[in-house]
Amino acid sequence: MKIVADLHVHSRFAMACSPAINPLSMQITAVEKGINVLGTGDILHEAWRNEMLKHLSFDVDSGMYRIDAKSSVWFVPSAEVSTIFEGSDKSIKKIHNCILFSSIEAASGAAEILSKHGSLSGDGRPQLQMSAAELVEEVLSADKGAFVFPAHLWTPYFGALGALSGFDSIKEAYGDQEKNIHAYESGLSSDPKMNWRISALDKYALISNSDMHSLPNMGREANVFDLEKLTYAGMIDAIKAKDVKKFNETIEYYPEEGKYHYDGHRDCHYSVDPEQSAETNCKVCGKRLVVGVLHRINDLADRPIGYKPKNAIPYTHAVPLLEVIAYALKKDRYSPVVKKEYLALINAFGNELDILAGIAVDKIREVAGEDIAECVDNVRNERISIKPGYAGVYGEIDLLTSRAERKEPYAVKQKSMSDFFSG
Repeated sequence: MKIVADLHVHSRFAMACSPAINPLSMQITAVEKGINVLGTGDILHEAWRNEMLKHLSFDVDSGMYRIDAKSSVWFVPSAEVSTIFEGSDKSIKKIHNCILFSSIEAASGAAEILSKHGSLSGDGRPQLQMSAAELVEEVLSADKGAFVFPAHLWTPYFGALGALSGFDSIKEAYGDQEKNIHAYESGLSSDPKMNWRISALDKYALISNSDMHSLPNMGREANVFDLEKLTYAGMIDAIKAKDVKKFNETIEYYPEEGKYHYDGHRDCHYSVDPEQSAETNCKVCGKRLVVGVLHRINDLADRPIGYKPKNAIPYTHAVPLLEVIAYALKKDRYSPVVKKEYLALINAFGNELDILAGIAVDKIREVAGEDIAECVDNVRNERISIKPGYAGVYGEIDLLTSRAERKEPYAVKQKSMSDFFSG
């Protein structure tokens, strides 16, 4: 059974998130995207938790939730927590952590325990005065079936290994609770081939999720499983085991498109390729640059570019279909025209992943026209160009540039999406 899971999302109760996010809209979007398992997001927030309890029913066989018995979309209680604490060097540390819970009731029990470290009602992603190790210990004391992993590992400000974290390993970040960390989230600005350069990460599974703040971003990164029976425990076991027969691949944003790939200074619109320059200050104003993910990984890497560990979980790059259509039509991706074309393709072919991966280009051309079809084909075959993102600015993607013109800093050939999906 092929399963696509996006396990890190947010609700409208989290800061800077769309008010359109609710259980029903999440289900509708997941069906359009081709996603089978979805994190609830923000389950530690009481109002959101109560809304989920109102709309979802627990299925004993799977250990997950659905809106109704006919739904193809399953929900896993999930949350992101920001831990703020003083490190051994007396500096303030900030780490974002993702949690999957075995039940909403277990999440409620964890909320009661965690509430002594800070407010859980102000923001769907709460800021708690506790170490990352304490978070893991207290969550597991409330729910033995919980699964905790570092969120967006390399993000400069809040990633466990980000440039400003003060940690150079997951062991340093989680202390004696590292024994209970079995996976990490790569984040939008890195992909597996970048992470494979660091041997210390081999022991953990690399997983990818959207960190969705609005519905169109659902599934921009995801995990693909092949399970005999879909269960929460079975999915977690497949991640822990890094069993490629059960955990088939991750779907990845192009890391250059992520908003922290290069070093840069947002206010001055200035960015630097760390592989070409050792600059640390903005040439425009002189302020310190935000050190990006590529730079940070280069600093910690102990393997050459192109190294691939034995038994590594495969991956494929993708560009969200709304983004593809918006580029082809030269419109904003939230434009009604873009949404109309998107729904026409969904109605014709089923879901976004099938369209991006397996539907014949000629068929897409018949429905959406030459430019959209060509863009989809270019995404499938990695014939694209990207001006890398930096310091909170997303990269700029060009889907009609020939492959010969595209800069390729990494040379690990990957399977295309059509190897994993079919229309």
